[in-house]
Amino acid sequence: MGKHKKTQKIKKQRNAQLKRLLKPTDARLKEELRRKRPKPVDPHQIKVNQVTQQSSALFFQYNTQLGPPYHIILDTNFINFSIKNKLDIMQGMMDCLYAKCIPYIPDCVRAELEKLGNKYKLALRIISDSRFERLPCLHKGTYADDCIVERIRQHKCYIVATNDKDLKNRIRKIPGVPIMYVASHKYAIERMPDAYGIRS
Repeated sequence: MGKHKKTQKIKKQRNAQLKRLLKPTDARLKEELRRKRPKPVDPHQIKVNQVTQQSSALFFQYNTQLGPPYHIILDTNFINFSIKNKLDIMQGMMDCLYAKCIPYIPDCVRAELEKLGNKYKLALRIISDSRFERLPCLHKGTYADDCIVERIRQHKCYIVATNDKDLKNRIRKIPGVPIMYVASHKYAIERMPDAYGIRS
């Protein structure tokens, strides 16, 4: 066999092997394995930026939905700090805001306290009081921070009572939501309009 015919034969074999390989865009490939070609960008197309809608309750960072009676969501560590500092939650909140306060306990906060065991029986007994309103949660798990942040994003009528630094930082990014916390054996509030509340 001549050299020319040998190379022709090798070429045919190589081509046959290449044909056997599937292309990344082949219809027989599964959807997740198929490589899609990126669409060319049209320079004349109008670019649309998604912006979250601002709450109608805000008027220059001032929240018009805040007013007595105040609706206050309590966090797990706020309840524990109140017990450590021997503070009556209802009386302390009224002394801080000079108005009627309605404390709300989300289901995930109650579940967190139940998880902590016998050490926090007193906290559970306190929040079982009829003056504390229950907020039902629809999410899975007992992590309260995400639940509280999501709730105050949707409704701007709440004040959040917490001593958790990470949660405070997350809430500070949302305009118009005041934060209540325990400081020097009393309750203090930040980001509240000047007419209301005690500042530390």
